[in-house]
Amino acid sequence: MFALNGRASGAKRAAAMRQASGAVPGAFVLPKFLRKPFRLAVRLFEGSVAIPRHFGTVGVLGFLGLTGLYGMVMGGHTPEVVKATTSTFGFAIEKVDVAGNRETSDIDVLGALALDGETSLIGMSAEGAREAIAALPWVESVDVRKVYPGTVHVAIRERKAFAIWQRDRDLTLIDSEGDAIVPFSGRHAELPLVVGGGAETTAKDFVAQVAAFPHLSAKIRAYIRVADRRWDLLLENGVRVMLPEDDVPATLAAVDRLDQEKGLLSRDILAVDMRIQDRVSVRLTPDAMERREQALKDRDKQLARARKPV
Repeated sequence: MFALNGRASGAKRAAAMRQASGAVPGAFVLPKFLRKPFRLAVRLFEGSVAIPRHFGTVGVLGFLGLTGLYGMVMGGHTPEVVKATTSTFGFAIEKVDVAGNRETSDIDVLGALALDGETSLIGMSAEGAREAIAALPWVESVDVRKVYPGTVHVAIRERKAFAIWQRDRDLTLIDSEGDAIVPFSGRHAELPLVVGGGAETTAKDFVAQVAAFPHLSAKIRAYIRVADRRWDLLLENGVRVMLPEDDVPATLAAVDRLDQEKGLLSRDILAVDMRIQDRVSVRLTPDAMERREQALKDRDKQLARARKPV
């Protein structure tokens, strides 16, 4: 009896649902995705669904809010709205801690961050800040951390200037790999001066070779790269030492020995040519050449007088 009544009741409910959804033989049948909304509309019409109080007000406010959000996104105003909202609630950036910078000023870092007094910590991109600061000339690497509610911590590792590179009339500070840092402005004048095309990338090893001879390296004004094949040394007194392409350490040792034993580099000379193996050629200054020519003339006169019969 229970099963029969149950089947009968189920059949009645199914028939009622078919009738409500239009599933009557020969009648129009709603698509499946519209059936639930249709049944809900019928229940609302019959008054069997209780509508919460203030539902209409909340719905209107929600509609207006979604409309404003859509306009904000489509108009590209999202960053400004986020910045204004989060800064109002106490997330405005109030402090920037910069560490590890000697050549990069705090003002340069702040300029890269593009803070305007209302920038919020939530809306600021740490990755974007890292990329902006890493583009500064002295910065080798940088780490940016956001410390809530309003602090940005910036840790910088800077590049180290190795030498002053001169090419034509341009002077540039370079690192040990030969990469340009900034134009030379007078700072770091104590660094080695390397001159010529190719000098920037090969100077590191050559300067280290010369540094092995402190007596010689203390006299050097510039390291000159010639045709990107070999080096010349320009000394503080204007003497130029021309080195060969090969056997540079042995040649430097020979020059250093000649100077310490004979005072070669302190004489009245213009250049010392060491390019030919086992031979040292010296070019005299004009004054030294005149004195040498006069000395030769005096010697010839003395020899001529000595040959005359008594």
